[in-house]
Amino acid sequence: MTFMPWSSELEVGIPQIDEQHRWLVDKTNQLYNSLASAEADGAAIGEVLEGLVDYTMNHFIVEEEIFHRLGYPETAAHKAQHDKFTAQIMDLLQRHDAGERSGNETLDLLADWLVHHILKVDKAYVAFFRENGVR
Repeated sequence: MTFMPWSSELEVGIPQIDEQHRWLVDKTNQLYNSLASAEADGAAIGEVLEGLVDYTMNHFIVEEEIFHRLGYPETAAHKAQHDKFTAQIMDLLQRHDAGERSGNETLDLLADWLVHHILKVDKAYVAFFRENGVR
């Protein structure tokens, strides 16, 4: 079952960023399916959390590099959201590694991030990127 299907509504029109966002949607669905399974285990949750740490490092670097290169006026505010999300993921991973079950909290965080950040905050830079030749 798909918790959050990928749709064109989530696309920002920049292939590299859309590909990374699609990966995040896939991981969110993977976590949801793992939690819905009778065999849900900590290893699957840990795998998703570790993948999210890599995602935050790689994806945010790509976006932020474009922001700096183009002089995006909302860079500081956008980066602050990235930093907050990264800290939340790191906290969840540390708690998970300490034996705490945090799968549902992780799923809630991801769903909120996808709906709020990608659909609103990321969409806000699209026109600026396009005006500056990023496609």
